Amino acid sequence: MAVLQMQRISICALKKDRKAILEKIQSMGIMEMSQVAEDEDGFEKMDTISARQSFEKKASLSESALDILDAYAPEKKSMFASLEGKKLVESDQFAKITAKKEEILEKAERIVACNKEIAEHKAESAKLENQIEALVPWLSLDVPMNCKGTGKTAMLLGTMPGETTLESVYEQIQTGEAQTDAVDVEIINSDQDATYLAVLCLKADAGAVEEALRAAGFAKPSQTVHAVPAKETAELKTKIEQLNKKIEEIEEEIKGCAKFREELKVIGDYYRMRAKKYEILGTLPQSQRTFVISGYIPKKAAGAVEKAIGEHYDCVIDIDELKEDEEPPTVLQNNAFSSSVEGVLEAYGLPHKGEFDPTTIMSFFYVFFFGMMLSDAAYGAIVAIACFVVLKKYPRMSASMHKSIKLFMFCGLSTIVWGILFSGYFGDAVDVIGRTFLGVEVSVPPLWFAPLNDPMKLLIYSMAFGLVHLFVGLGIKGYMQIKDKQYLDFFCDVVLWFIFLIGLIMMLIPSDIFASIAQVKIVFPPVLNTLAKALSIIGAVGLLLMSGRSSKNPVLRLALGAYDIYNITGWLSDVLSYSRLLALGLATGVIASVVNQMGSMLGGGIVGAIGFAIIFVIGHAMNLSINLLGAYVHTNRLQFVEFFGKFYEGGGRPFEPFETDTKYVDIKEER
Repeated sequence: MAVLQMQRISICALKKDRKAILEKIQSMGIMEMSQVAEDEDGFEKMDTISARQSFEKKASLSESALDILDAYAPEKKSMFASLEGKKLVESDQFAKITAKKEEILEKAERIVACNKEIAEHKAESAKLENQIEALVPWLSLDVPMNCKGTGKTAMLLGTMPGETTLESVYEQIQTGEAQTDAVDVEIINSDQDATYLAVLCLKADAGAVEEALRAAGFAKPSQTVHAVPAKETAELKTKIEQLNKKIEEIEEEIKGCAKFREELKVIGDYYRMRAKKYEILGTLPQSQRTFVISGYIPKKAAGAVEKAIGEHYDCVIDIDELKEDEEPPTVLQNNAFSSSVEGVLEAYGLPHKGEFDPTTIMSFFYVFFFGMMLSDAAYGAIVAIACFVVLKKYPRMSASMHKSIKLFMFCGLSTIVWGILFSGYFGDAVDVIGRTFLGVEVSVPPLWFAPLNDPMKLLIYSMAFGLVHLFVGLGIKGYMQIKDKQYLDFFCDVVLWFIFLIGLIMMLIPSDIFASIAQVKIVFPPVLNTLAKALSIIGAVGLLLMSGRSSKNPVLRLALGAYDIYNITGWLSDVLSYSRLLALGLATGVIASVVNQMGSMLGGGIVGAIGFAIIFVIGHAMNLSINLLGAYVHTNRLQFVEFFGKFYEGGGRPFEPFETDTKYVDIKEER
């Protein structure tokens, strides 16, 4: 339950050890680079842009090759591949692969080149297909399309609007200046959009005939060929077949490169690491013989760096406490249970410098409320067992995924407890199965009470739990104010609110309104009733006078105090928000009961049992999925809106150490 204390570390070492020191820091992964030394006399920064871009280009080349391999020779992966994490590679194996990096890059270049060839061949094939499509209407033409005619005749090829008839073509020619009978028109093809014509006439009349036809929409073909269309089409198809054969050959070559997939992954990660190292290298102030590294490090890890660097290299290591106005990155440290909720906190925002880390306290409330919302022991067992199996089977999953799965496992255990308290085992499946198939009334009594039989009781407890949650949040605010020695703020903003709220609650409990909701009348002794009124009055007067203490204007001060008292409506709204514990808890049980009733409608016997099993599995799977999502969303909301709203600001930035941040493999360092 803490934010690790950070320190600034500066290392000044000999330039000849620069590569080894950087690689050691990168392998340790516990230092965030943040250079503070400016360029001074004798110090300058290297221009590493070209080298870094070269490494990034090579990493991109390997990534492109892997994408191409995935397209033509997909890697067989299980449906749980995302849980498997990165492959662990021995350091000596990593060294062997990187030793032949140039050879592997040549393979990557060849894969990319093959893909480019395929794209070019496909583009050429598509072009030929378009040519064939353009020739389809002219296939019955038995002369080359570029034929001009004979010594005394001319041939005109072209199209006219669809549904043009032979008679209308002759009429159009006669209406023009040609007015000759020495014309022969043949319709090669006709469809809804165009009519394809071949017109033979005397060369002397060709111009006049064409002019007459143009007046009716005649247009020459967009492309012509030097061969008979049918023959040209056959040749084009042959070329397409040849291109397709080449494409198949190249695809087979790409598939044959699939055996280099793992090596390409390693090389890609190798160049990513080098690019990151050169990015850092470009920020280091360096002289002719020395260089300086500066950055943030957790205080507890400072000794490890001093030992790993200081004892093996000639250097000076300076570790300083942070300046007052310096905002370091945030690193959380929590126990195995609470750390599972760190991802939820990070989604809202990490604590900034000096702020309280609410992870541990939040983790108990989170698991508590989640289980209360899902509230079915069978559902909880399914979730907990599934998550436990996943955690054991896939130990190399990412850290964030591991935390999330562990969180759901704890939430599943909480759900089991609440299910036992409320007697939820696939809803009322025990009762329905016993009554339908065994002919006996079998029932598992709740350890506490059944929400479906007493929903108002659950509502009261939901609001009570919510009030505890909100009071803890207000208490944390007070703790932070005391820690910062803001004693007046603690009294005015926390103590007075506690007095005011406790007084109002004590006044509410014996009232008729509460009795109608709780269905039980609670009577306090006169002393407690008087105390409740006194606390309410003291709290209200204190808030009225002190909430606007920052203002010297007495009228404005009272107005601000009155407005702060009006915020009691916000508290009421927050408490009512916890009624979602009731709503989601009932929803799980009601839907589960409906599923059971639907399954039992087929009656007993073999047919009824089969039908019940099918409806049972499908219905409860859907109910579990929906309410699991609902419990997750609404539990998050109770933390983010109601709980954090009382004290938490967030806004801290995450710790980003200089480390071997690979994409595909993890390198197993030899000890």
